Amino acid sequence: MSNYKVIEIENKKLSDEEANKLLLSLFSSYKSNDIYFENQERKTKIFLNNLNFRKFQKDINFLVAREKQKGKSDFLLKIFKNIDLIKSYGIRADKRVYVDYNNERKVKNRKEKQAKRTKDYNNGNANFKRENNDLPKKFVNKIICGDSLKVLKEFPDNSIDLIFTSPPYNFGLDYSKGQDDKNWKDYFNQLFKVFDECIRVLKYGGRIIVNIQPLFSDYIPSHHIISNYFLERKMLWKGEILWEKNNYNCKYTAWGSWKSPSSPYLKYTWEFLEVFAKGTLKKDGAKKNADITADEFKKWVVAKWAIAPERKMKEFGHPAMFPEGLATRAIKLFSFKNDIVLDPFNGVGTTTFVCKTLQRKFIGIDISKEYCNKAKKRIKSTLL
Repeated sequence: MSNYKVIEIENKKLSDEEANKLLLSLFSSYKSNDIYFENQERKTKIFLNNLNFRKFQKDINFLVAREKQKGKSDFLLKIFKNIDLIKSYGIRADKRVYVDYNNERKVKNRKEKQAKRTKDYNNGNANFKRENNDLPKKFVNKIICGDSLKVLKEFPDNSIDLIFTSPPYNFGLDYSKGQDDKNWKDYFNQLFKVFDECIRVLKYGGRIIVNIQPLFSDYIPSHHIISNYFLERKMLWKGEILWEKNNYNCKYTAWGSWKSPSSPYLKYTWEFLEVFAKGTLKKDGAKKNADITADEFKKWVVAKWAIAPERKMKEFGHPAMFPEGLATRAIKLFSFKNDIVLDPFNGVGTTTFVCKTLQRKFIGIDISKEYCNKAKKRIKSTLL
């Protein structure tokens, strides 16, 4: 039993007898060593070993349709959702294999071997001070109009919990203020000066997340260049998230060398979120201030996020906004309530708006007065 994957479900609306009847109907055709359940005191435990998921899906759909009028379908849908969320399984003969999954992958002396492999990389704490500082109140919960490089120099070291930002992509987009088609060398030189300040003001254990889409037509892998820069500055690579935009803006007319290996142009329907930590991969925080739910956590740690792009860019007058859903996931997954979150390229204020709704403290910096005014207006809308 200890090797089985186990899910627990509350059945507040059903009696134990009603739940048992449904569970027996659902699992009657399955072998007891593949899947079985325990149900008492309005709590159900389901133990999973092997599961033909396609068959299970058909079975549960049939029962949901049958029991919908009786008000019992919610319980069945909870079962399906919880089993579907379990991502740690293997495939054998078209079945999901849950029992003892990953046993064959276990490595003896894993921590010692990991330390040996990564000693030249995971030494981010070597030059970083561990003592964190308070940010002066004059900067907290503010939208600041100005040059990020200059503004950040006024911040003390180690005073920000999370930096979530999307710098100008250098695509030649029509931003309110500022050139967006610089020579790439000049672009990175300027960007990295801001990132140096970001690293300095980030707390020990803090995270920085950069949303970036490379300009593939220029063949400049900006996501890799930015990641390499953070590694050179001894930041720890926490991970990379693919933001899948579901074929948004993926034009089918730019094929490159049509029907020829000469120079095909690759199409991308996603952007990248590069995630780095300062000094340590673990962030301190009170458990009561972790507001991410179990379902959100299970879904969001799978690092491919299918989120529709922002549809209100014309309304806000900004050519490259990320959606509130993207900021919500990043902020809830990588910060605690009351943490201080900074966006040094705040634009019209999606990061700061989401922070306000999620009970995070915020600072948004942007050089455009027009964008800053719009960001402030969005903050005020949360108070209505």
